[in-house]
Amino acid sequence: MGSPKKVSPSRRSPKRNSRTLHDLFVQESPHFTIPSSSPTSGNEDLLSTISYCTFVFTFTDPSESPAQRDSKRLQLTRLVSILKSSKKPVHGKVLVALAAMISANLFRPLPPPSSPSAITDLPEEEYPVSIFSPLWSHLQIVYEILLKLVNSTDQKILRECIDHSFLRNLLALFQSEDPRERETLKNVYHKIYSKFISDRSFMRKSMTEVLLNYVFETEKHPGIADLLEIWGTIINGFTVPLKEEHKLFLMRVLIPLHKTKGMQVYHKQLAYCVSQFVQKEPMLGGVVVRGILRYWPVTNCQKEILLIGELEDLVENLDPDQYRKLALPFCTQITKCINSWNSQVAERALYMWNNEQFVKMALIGTVEVFNVIVEGMEKNLKWHWSKSVRQLTESVKVMLEEMDPDLYSKGLIDMEAKESMAHLEDIKRKKKWERIEWEAAKNQFLNPQRYIRVSY
Repeated sequence: MGSPKKVSPSRRSPKRNSRTLHDLFVQESPHFTIPSSSPTSGNEDLLSTISYCTFVFTFTDPSESPAQRDSKRLQLTRLVSILKSSKKPVHGKVLVALAAMISANLFRPLPPPSSPSAITDLPEEEYPVSIFSPLWSHLQIVYEILLKLVNSTDQKILRECIDHSFLRNLLALFQSEDPRERETLKNVYHKIYSKFISDRSFMRKSMTEVLLNYVFETEKHPGIADLLEIWGTIINGFTVPLKEEHKLFLMRVLIPLHKTKGMQVYHKQLAYCVSQFVQKEPMLGGVVVRGILRYWPVTNCQKEILLIGELEDLVENLDPDQYRKLALPFCTQITKCINSWNSQVAERALYMWNNEQFVKMALIGTVEVFNVIVEGMEKNLKWHWSKSVRQLTESVKVMLEEMDPDLYSKGLIDMEAKESMAHLEDIKRKKKWERIEWEAAKNQFLNPQRYIRVSY
């Protein structure tokens, strides 16, 4: 058989023009192997591999073949193997190339939210649906490379590549709807925070800006729970006494986070952050309780149940000196929840009476506090539609009567006197309106209204 004929460039040009840039890139990028023992050759091969991995697949372009994607995934996996097996620090040029490759793959335009109102208009008992990105087969390995660099590279050398711009772009990726990416990103970001001591203030400030923008502007961000989880570990490391900067974060960021519509998605992480503050400085409990009461929901029953549970946990860490000041607003809100027509809210509020610290707070309070509680109990027994709520209310009433029968009896007397006064005021108001109506009718009879005809 003869050798194949060579085709002139002019004859090949139509075919070349029909190829995509991606096809040319893949053709010119051979499959690389692990570098040889020669340092120069090893670095060259490694740089070539990194350059090949810089090309980003969209996983939506029809011209991208599965074989090309698998080829890149193989090269990324080889990069991980090289970095893990190498006992020497990464060379300067290689580190710069790796940082550029990581940036090219990670810092990408995120797709628009699958549902524009995915977080803000959630049904009360539902959570946002997770969206899994097709890019994850590549992104997962890129994150692994980044984490390996952060763990094994000296912080002074790494700062040349991981600057403030890099950190801002990394923080923006928390808006990804893929929970796998946010989970990995959370670990990477916290690892960087732990290692880059000089950048901690900048990273806290950047995360604070994201949270404030969520609370006061958009109320749309899928990664709030992940950011708060990072904050939980940061707050846990704060020293006592707390700095003024940290107290302001509690008052201006964490407490307002209780007011958003999507709070149930991240409430567990938020409650942990708040409890860390109160455990470190119990005197902050009063600020937290008043803040939660200020943002108490009106129609969202699921949020009410979560907030009742958070208040119950806070009671355990409150400074006893604050009981008397907090008793009235605290017990008033719990009593309102006891009187809620939603049986779940009412039952959850009634179970608060199983908490010894809450009972202690209620009893330390003034007669005014106990009158509010007695009135709420009697209303439930008389008017509430739920049999289980009435039974629980009766049990709490028996407990209160056993604790202080005289105070409960006095509360009943005061409630009856209050109802009697309200009835008398209602009668007086009706009589006043009857007199006004009679005077109005009399004036109309004596001075009939005259109409002036206006000509146009």
